[in-house]
Amino acid sequence: MKKIFLAEDDQTMVALLQTLLKLEGYEVVTLNVANEGLLSILRKDIPQILMLDVKLPQENGMDIVREMRQDEKFNETKVIMSSGMSLEKECIESGADAFLLKPYMPDDLIRKLRNYS
Repeated sequence: MKKIFLAEDDQTMVALLQTLLKLEGYEVVTLNVANEGLLSILRKDIPQILMLDVKLPQENGMDIVREMRQDEKFNETKVIMSSGMSLEKECIESGADAFLLKPYMPDDLIRKLRNYS
């Protein structure tokens, strides 16, 4: 079973994603994004897949993925970033593997995840 980490500050979105992903057979770990230090949390349990919001309360998702890509521990981690703004180019350049523009359809997410499963 693939483990997906969620770094999302919208609790409604977190609840919806947890339900959807569990139905699809994924193990879901939600991260507390209210505090700084998300990268140190990720280093303790390297995710196979990270769903990362661009705008988090204390950190910027693009900064996080840039730092991840400098650490070989995360070489195998697939990062799917999302935002309500059209930032696909910037996210991919930062090191994300994929981008989803919010609001997105569940099928779009599942299709991307199947590429990494």
